[in-house]
Amino acid sequence: MKISLITVCYNSAKTIEKTIQSVLAQTYADIEYIVVDGLSKDGTIDIVNNYKSKIAKIISEKDKGMYDALNKGIQAATGEIVGILNADDRFATTDIIEKIAHHFKQNPKTDCVIGDIAFVDENNPAKISRYYSSAKFKPSKFAWGFMPAHPTFYCKKEYFNTFGGYKTEFDIASDYELLIRFLKVHQLKYDYMNVLMVLMNKGGKSTRGLQSTIKINKEIKIGCEMNGIYTNYFMLYSKYFLKVFEYFKK
Repeated sequence: MKISLITVCYNSAKTIEKTIQSVLAQTYADIEYIVVDGLSKDGTIDIVNNYKSKIAKIISEKDKGMYDALNKGIQAATGEIVGILNADDRFATTDIIEKIAHHFKQNPKTDCVIGDIAFVDENNPAKISRYYSSAKFKPSKFAWGFMPAHPTFYCKKEYFNTFGGYKTEFDIASDYELLIRFLKVHQLKYDYMNVLMVLMNKGGKSTRGLQSTIKINKEIKIGCEMNGIYTNYFMLYSKYFLKVFEYFKK
């Protein structure tokens, strides 16, 4: 079973090498690794090219943002399963893809899987500041602003072909909208894997203070409405009272 793994990057010279090394360290053999660069100006592509003999496909061209780049990667993917590793993230252990592949092989009716992530300090990845588990996720929670951890979402490629990719009109929450579409609207069969899959550096695009909080909730509301899900800002902002528990280790 081939798993296509996609990393999109733009001016990611500070972190991209650790991300690439994390992929190359995976014990699973049948990985198609695709890197999509948006014409970085800080030497990112030079770092990527240092590993070109071990990367299946490198796309370096102007794009319309992160979600456009992800769509390019998905379109180029030839694996049965597609997953994403962000350019400032890394796998928690070297056997993550092996565990994911094993789960799909053992559960042929499963369409996609989700798992857990942890937020860490870039310089001290052993110190977890926040743990985000997908264990209690269910599609009814989309209306309340809850989603499974997107970096742990691995899905059969055929569904991207059937239901479409990431909508590029969103700046932050296209992943939220896609998960609504796949898991709620089209009711794909997903399994939760009780595995810490990804270590994420603090300070991502969707977690950069009040302005990003306002923007992401506005986009989440739009994404819900696009897919026939009723929500309102009271429902969406109420989730922050529960997020405090993510700051306690599992």
